[in-house]
Amino acid sequence: MYNLGVAREFNARHYLIGGDWGEENVEHSHHYRIELILEKKDLDRHGFLVDIVEVERHLDEVVADFQGQTLNALDAFAGINPSIERLATILQEIFRERLGSLQLEALTVKIWENDIAWTSYRTTI
Repeated sequence: MYNLGVAREFNARHYLIGGDWGEENVEHSHHYRIELILEKKDLDRHGFLVDIVEVERHLDEVVADFQGQTLNALDAFAGINPSIERLATILQEIFRERLGSLQLEALTVKIWENDIAWTSYRTTI
């Protein structure tokens, strides 16, 4: 299985709801790093997994949509805790739809919330 990864960074704000997490309940900012990992069994006739320029374009557009936003205010997070795990899930759903034509075997979104904490969500397609 081949893997191809592309990464970007963005800033967004959030606050946790539904429990007592101290300072995490107060709106604050994170400098997120998102890693998009694409998996496929075979390469194309040129020896590529996918057109990386196309993937980068989608990644840049999605990151621009989240840049500077307060996650709690976005429709995707209505009524749910905007945890890093849920952010990874929502982003994976967005990329799964956007990259559907690439005929991937699996798609992973990995998000770093800071230098020591990350989560990922992987789905087979």
